[in-house]
Amino acid sequence: MLTGWRLALSKLFIIPQRYVMAIMALLAVANAYTMRVCLNLAITQMVRRGGSHGSGNFDPNACPESTMFTNTSSSSSSQEMFRQDEPVLFDWSEATQGLILGSFYYGYVLTHIPGGMLAERFGGKWVLGLGLLSTAICTIITPVTVKLGGATALFILRVIEGLGEGPTMPGLMAMLSRWAPKAERARFGAIVFGGAQIGNIAGSYFSGLIMHNGSWEDVFYMFGGLGLIWFVLWTFLCYSTPNTHPYISDEEKRFLNENVDSLRGTKKHLDPIPWKALLRSVPLWALIIAGIGHDWGYFTMVTDLPKYMTDVLKFNIKSTGILSALPYIAMWIASFFFGLLCDFCVKRGYHSIKNARKIYTTIAATGPGICIILASYSGCDTTLAVFWFIFAMTLMGAYYSGMKINPLDISPNYCGTTTAMVNGIAAISGIISPYLIGLLTPDSTLKQWRIAFWVCLGVLVVTNVIYVIFAKGEQLWWDDVKKYGYPTQWQHGPLPSRSPDSEDQQVEEKEEKKEKN
Repeated sequence: MLTGWRLALSKLFIIPQRYVMAIMALLAVANAYTMRVCLNLAITQMVRRGGSHGSGNFDPNACPESTMFTNTSSSSSSQEMFRQDEPVLFDWSEATQGLILGSFYYGYVLTHIPGGMLAERFGGKWVLGLGLLSTAICTIITPVTVKLGGATALFILRVIEGLGEGPTMPGLMAMLSRWAPKAERARFGAIVFGGAQIGNIAGSYFSGLIMHNGSWEDVFYMFGGLGLIWFVLWTFLCYSTPNTHPYISDEEKRFLNENVDSLRGTKKHLDPIPWKALLRSVPLWALIIAGIGHDWGYFTMVTDLPKYMTDVLKFNIKSTGILSALPYIAMWIASFFFGLLCDFCVKRGYHSIKNARKIYTTIAATGPGICIILASYSGCDTTLAVFWFIFAMTLMGAYYSGMKINPLDISPNYCGTTTAMVNGIAAISGIISPYLIGLLTPDSTLKQWRIAFWVCLGVLVVTNVIYVIFAKGEQLWWDDVKKYGYPTQWQHGPLPSRSPDSEDQQVEEKEEKKEKN
């Protein structure tokens, strides 16, 4: 009877379960990013302009308030109405705002590696789901917390949110390593991690729209509530592996077990993590360094673009929300194009997986860095400045076909841990860059922002060069010692004497018996 119930459910899904998982993972990333970035726009309306620490030191030589997108008199009535609905404004300096915007990443970096280890050991479903649930709850209580405790309370709450979101990417990578066939990896990367752009689009556009017609508090209630809804759907629809999924079709399960490397050797993820080899792996450290560079550029755009548009380009809050969303729409669309192009070229043999990762990572690093410099030199030409920001994020869409999915190439068995190391260490950029930009732009003038953008370009180029020199695109020896053996002169003990084939077979037989019952 139970088997019939599962069979009936499997027939209800028109699309394969691996794509159901991919769509729900996309929404997971989208929710994670909306809850992460909604403060970036909200803070522009939470802070009192022209106070003792006011952030209203606008550059008189940047952009006059004379275009349809700026805070002109035509929008003054709506802004006045907005101020009446928002009695609580805070007197925070640019440096304080930088600390608050970066506080999320203090917690974020701490739970990456523990989250990756837990996801590999117990599966990514609950590690990811419970983490985002905690972030959703914290998002909902943000308005009450900041009104009661000010900047200090908001800082602490954002750290806690970061702790909850830290396992998101390691958990997703652990699941993708068991759901994504090698030939579909770039496609899965574009689908799943494109959720970041949906989150940035929704976070920017709807935050601006909500605050134009209401209050900044409503932003946190909305996105926190959506996070709770996602958690309920995730609980019932998604599972850590195809072999534990209760109503996946037999045909798809067979296909995945034949085409996903980590499902062929079930015992591998049960082995201890080879920390010594991980810490001495040059390709892994090259990937981490590239991640630092990417995150520096990405967080500069995500965290500080709304402030640049408000303080320098003088856009009103509604226009800031809309125009801040446009670059991420472009990045999302471009990520699919780059993903399909990468898969096509690899299948046709036009370039290897290793060269693909290097090519697309270079496009996603140097291109955006150059574009934001050109945007800063566009001066008061707001149309041209917005164009360069959009083009920058379009090129950054290649990132998901480059280094983002590289952990699946070099370490399919420990991709949760390797992703945790890459994302966790790289997220330090999220701590440093907002605070450094706050220090570099105390008056928020165009010249000060230009210096910040030049620093960003330098970081992107240097880290990308290191990645291009040392990156690899194939499984590394330490990910499967029984298959590749130890390198020459590597000091090690004897390999375990157990028979991997017989153990794998026993584990698979146990899983099949559980599923039949």
